Amino acid sequence: MPRPSVYKPILVGGLIAGALDITYACVHTYIRLGWTPKRLLQSVAAGALGRDAAVAGAYKTAALGLALHFLIALIAATVYVLASRVIPFMILQPAIAGILFGLCVYAFMNCVVLRLSAIHLTTWPWSYPKSALIGGLLIHMLGIGLPIALVARRYSK
Repeated sequence: MPRPSVYKPILVGGLIAGALDITYACVHTYIRLGWTPKRLLQSVAAGALGRDAAVAGAYKTAALGLALHFLIALIAATVYVLASRVIPFMILQPAIAGILFGLCVYAFMNCVVLRLSAIHLTTWPWSYPKSALIGGLLIHMLGIGLPIALVARRYSK
C-alpha cells in the first residue's frame, strides 16, 4: 500500500498553525504593547536582521517577518509529520502528541532560536509576565501543536 504524501499535511498544518499563531500574536501584542501588526512582523524580522534594520525596513521587513513566521510554522509541521511516520503514537493520539509537541516548539523557540537570533533574547521564557507566559504556552499547545497533529492524522493512511 503506498504511503500518503507528506506535502499536503505539511502545507495545510503549517498554514493553519501559522495563521492561528500570527493572529494571536497580533491581538496579544496590540493589547499588551499597543503594537500594530506591522510592528509585530518587523519584530519577527528583527530575529534575522537586528532591531534597527528591521524597523528601518518598514513594510519590506514586515513582509519578511510574515514570510519567516510561516517558514517556521512549515518547519514545525515538517518535523511533526516526518516524526509521525516513525512514531505511531503521534498519529494514534494526536491530541496528546500535538499538545506535547506544541510545548516542545515553545521551548525550542524560546530557549534556542531566540537566543541565537540577531536580537539575542536573554530573558528566560518562564520569567515573562504571567499573561505572556500563559498565552504563549496555550497558543503553542492549542494553536500550533494540536492543529498540526490533527492535520497529520487526517492525511495519514
